[in-house]
Amino acid sequence: CVYQEEDDQKFKGLKISKDLIEIGGEALKTNITTLGPLVLPFSEQLIFFATLVWRNLFGGGKSDKNSSSSKKPYIPNYKLAFEHFCVHAASKAILDELQKNLELSDKNMEASRMTLHRFGNTSSSSIWYELAYMEAKEKVKRGDRIWQLAFGSGFKCNSAVWRSMRRVAKPSSRNPWLDSINAYPASLN
Repeated sequence: CVYQEEDDQKFKGLKISKDLIEIGGEALKTNITTLGPLVLPFSEQLIFFATLVWRNLFGGGKSDKNSSSSKKPYIPNYKLAFEHFCVHAASKAILDELQKNLELSDKNMEASRMTLHRFGNTSSSSIWYELAYMEAKEKVKRGDRIWQLAFGSGFKCNSAVWRSMRRVAKPSSRNPWLDSINAYPASLN
């Protein structure tokens, strides 16, 4: 869905196919379906499984114009598994869509949005700028769990899960946010 091509003037560039969102959505679905059983509390896994069985047994999976619940699958509450989220900051539209679909709060998305604001789309390395943002803001406490979710061409979707071994009280002198952290979070309106 992402290709390198030459244009009419022989300049190399990237071409993104129209089905990128659909393919990306499938890659994300596969990723979180695989990750869920490893990180979600048993109660949340049980709700997910029960919902899946209910939909299959009682026809919830069939399209019914009168039922909005039959169209949207149950999305587990990943906030029960993680305190912090580092979502690939590719664009505002992608962040908005992921926030809506994973039911994350503005606070959950702050590091991703501020990274996009300050550095732009840095590809999959954005998740490291986001982690550095949280460290500079001293948000990461001992025992906190962090979910890094990144996308790549092809289409790939990868997750990294971290548990903080200690509170980050003073970020490294190499932290890219130190020169401007007090200006954030910035208003994006």
